[in-house]
Amino acid sequence: MRNLLMAVSILALVVLMLGPTLYFLGKVDLETNKHILLAGTVLWFVVTPFWMKEKSGT
Repeated sequence: MRNLLMAVSILALVVLMLGPTLYFLGKVDLETNKHILLAGTVLWFVVTPFWMKEKSGT
């Protein structure tokens, strides 16, 4: 499960790079770029804490 969450986190980072790249190339407008960035950010903050938690060693 942890590996799946890590993969989704990496996918979120790719999405965060994809939006500005597409905007720079003129493939999407500014509003679409903002939506792409919002989706990537939400995905990152929802998924990442679940696999970055430290395991308690007690």
